[in-house]
Amino acid sequence: MRPLQLAACLAFAAAPSAAFAQQPASAPDAGSADLENGRMLTYTCQGCHGIANYKNAYPNYRVPKIGGQSAAYLVNALTEYRNGTRQHPTMEAQARSFSDQDIADIAAFLSSLQK
Repeated sequence: MRPLQLAACLAFAAAPSAAFAQQPASAPDAGSADLENGRMLTYTCQGCHGIANYKNAYPNYRVPKIGGQSAAYLVNALTEYRNGTRQHPTMEAQARSFSDQDIADIAAFLSSLQK
């Protein structure tokens, strides 16, 4: 596990959110994506994206729930955060640690969840 992910795991070690604790409704055509790896990589995401009506402290806005979101959208967003073309300090820091395969795995898992 990468250091940033480990720190985030420790910070969000409380009971998993229902949005992320559920198993995928059905596995989409994930190609070479690894849904189990995606599930493991998204453990830290639930700390913000798995809480209904969550607002982060900086910048202050409502954090969207991402379970059930389109895989293409998630790949695009995470890639843009990783490349610095979409900006948010926390998301950029998280995405920098992801490989293309990690992003595909994350997108496949999250898109397989029910909204």
